[in-house]
Amino acid sequence: MSGAETPAETPAENPAENPAEKPAGNRWLVETGGTRGPAYAEHFRKLAASGADLDGEARFVASLLRSPARVLEAGCGTGRVAVSLAQLGHTLTGVDLDASMLTEARRDALRVGADVRWLQADLIELPQVLPCEQFDLVVAAGNVLVYLTPGTEAAVVAAMAGALAPGGLLVSGFVLDRHVSSADYDRWCEQAGLLAAQRFSTWDRAPADAGGEPDTYAVRVHRR
Repeated sequence: MSGAETPAETPAENPAENPAEKPAGNRWLVETGGTRGPAYAEHFRKLAASGADLDGEARFVASLLRSPARVLEAGCGTGRVAVSLAQLGHTLTGVDLDASMLTEARRDALRVGADVRWLQADLIELPQVLPCEQFDLVVAAGNVLVYLTPGTEAAVVAAMAGALAPGGLLVSGFVLDRHVSSADYDRWCEQAGLLAAQRFSTWDRAPADAGGEPDTYAVRVHRR
């Protein structure tokens, strides 16, 4: 998508959290049941058929890369970004906790002939599932940061940072109307040893904090 939000990784029904009843497990699985893959894939097939621009995140990431690059999509969902980048010649790995989303990702990659390695894992487990690999860029698009297991956010950012090669980039996009603020995310990146590089409010590079109404979405680039 070229705008602020990525519906593919936002549940169709998104009830406000009750602060007294925090999810006991991964927020995405608690809210979706881990069964939304087919519905999300169909939703995006319809959007594509309507002529909607679905490649904003992939274009943004591609503009930061020299080909061929090693890219990890963290929280890849149905694989839109990973598949698009693989078709541009980059070497892609996609990791997601939701098996139903990965089933759709594998199916779509096979359909278009995109070579992507898909792994099912919690992002906090990246050091275990990818112990010896380093990537030129790690991207967490589609509100990944707001759907992690409560209390693991800083550790997941550290795990993504640890998967970067020296000089590699961490790119994240997330809504700002939930429990993760831009300041929270910047602090976690700093704690992980990353340096802030670019700040936007959409994948189309609209400036962040440009005045007027508060930003509703954050796109951040940090460098190792």
